[in-house]
Amino acid sequence: MKNLKYIISILFVAIIFGCSDDSNGDTSFADNAEAPKNITALFTIASDNSGRVTIAPHGEGVTAFEILYGDGTTEPASLQAGEKAQHVYPEGTFTVKVTGIGINGKRTEAEFPLTVSFVAPENLAVTITNVVGSPLKITVSATADLETYFKVWFGENAAAEPIEFNEGDTIPYTYAGIGTYTVTVIAYSGGAANATYTQEVTISNPLNLPIDFESANLSYNFTTFGGAVASVVNNPAAGGINSSARVGSMIPAAGQTWTGGYLTLDAPIDMAQHFFRIKVWSPAAGVPVLLKLENLTDPNTSAEHIVNTTVANQWEELVYDFTGATASYSKMVLFFNAANAGTGDTYYFDDIVQASSGVAIGMPLTFEQTLNLTWNNFGGAIGSKVANPNATGINTSSQVGKFVKNANSETWAGIAIPFDAPIDFTVMKKVKMKVWSPAAGITVLMKFENMNPHVAGDDIEKRTTTTVANQWEEITFDFTGIDSSKNYQQMVLFFNFDIRGTGESYYFDDVKQAN
Repeated sequence: MKNLKYIISILFVAIIFGCSDDSNGDTSFADNAEAPKNITALFTIASDNSGRVTIAPHGEGVTAFEILYGDGTTEPASLQAGEKAQHVYPEGTFTVKVTGIGINGKRTEAEFPLTVSFVAPENLAVTITNVVGSPLKITVSATADLETYFKVWFGENAAAEPIEFNEGDTIPYTYAGIGTYTVTVIAYSGGAANATYTQEVTISNPLNLPIDFESANLSYNFTTFGGAVASVVNNPAAGGINSSARVGSMIPAAGQTWTGGYLTLDAPIDMAQHFFRIKVWSPAAGVPVLLKLENLTDPNTSAEHIVNTTVANQWEELVYDFTGATASYSKMVLFFNAANAGTGDTYYFDDIVQASSGVAIGMPLTFEQTLNLTWNNFGGAIGSKVANPNATGINTSSQVGKFVKNANSETWAGIAIPFDAPIDFTVMKKVKMKVWSPAAGITVLMKFENMNPHVAGDDIEKRTTTTVANQWEEITFDFTGIDSSKNYQQMVLFFNFDIRGTGESYYFDDVKQAN
């Protein structure tokens, strides 16, 4: 034990003497030290596409390091031995200079190549949503892992610049017209790597009144309740007042009293016209059919009326008067056999139209009834309803239409009369009209426009000439070949077409379809 204590004492004395020698200022051992050697650097690149690189320098005989990142940064980073540096790089290849500094200030430099490359974003998910009430509008949003930002192309205009957006943004876009478009979304990583998503979107005609179930470009999406089943089917009883190919079908659930369905329109109904007419086929007479107009978001904002069927197993037209209803309505709800328990019977309906009166404005068009006609005049022509100025011959009607072509009016001056529903051209392709002209040889042009929305390229027109002066005659326009699937819902008339007006008047009446 005494020997062990002696050894410890000797070591302690040696340490004390050693410290004493250093304190006397003998630094020759540091001055003579070699410059640092074996300089190395370990690069650790973050895997989150941030470009963040951790640099861990090493070397022998090093007390400090300087690191020049090689990306244009002018000031080097200073580190003590054992420390690490972090720096954010863009994607690319860089030369990193590491300088080791010894205890005596001697320096040793070494250069190391660094390549920073980003991986492609992962789990790219894109949400494309149609906007209720705006059929031409969609919204786009996206999420992805390892993304920096997104770009979206909507596929309508190849020359259009893409829109940049970030995760969490919702980008709206409104198309100019119907069609099928390819939406492309690219997620960028901050470098060359990216991920791409494409989806075709179909922009269809807006679902608005009138509704005839004939369009291949419309989605007649019924929302049903109380167990009812609704769909678009082939007309099971084509004939009478309805020879349409396609109609709506509804089967109220057996035993249920609150059972029906509705269509959501793409724009609120313009309640300037308060009458609604629906063609209905019922298996029995005396069946109450309830039509309810409802707000898009608030079901308590609504108006409803019931009309009973009067015939069984054939088409008839029911008229609903919503005078006084002025709120914003976007849903049309139908209840067949309203308030009674369903029996599982099938009902059919078609040609839901809105009108300014309970009498339909369409073919045949006469002026004897109380009609709230819309006269769309253009080019200097004026249309109106007047007393028959020459109730003789083939036309003794008391009321007729009048067409005044004012002096110096345009050669294409005319009037346009919108109908309450598209004209059914599936069977009868010709149109006859009684006219009174102050001269023979006058060119009369009749045009039908595809409406809701108006598609000018689908418009169709025919012309003929008068053969007598100052008396009634019937002229015929042959529209053989007309596409009966179009919504021809506006009739346009031109008298003395291609000639400037002189203030003359023309009269017309009894516009009807025929073969």
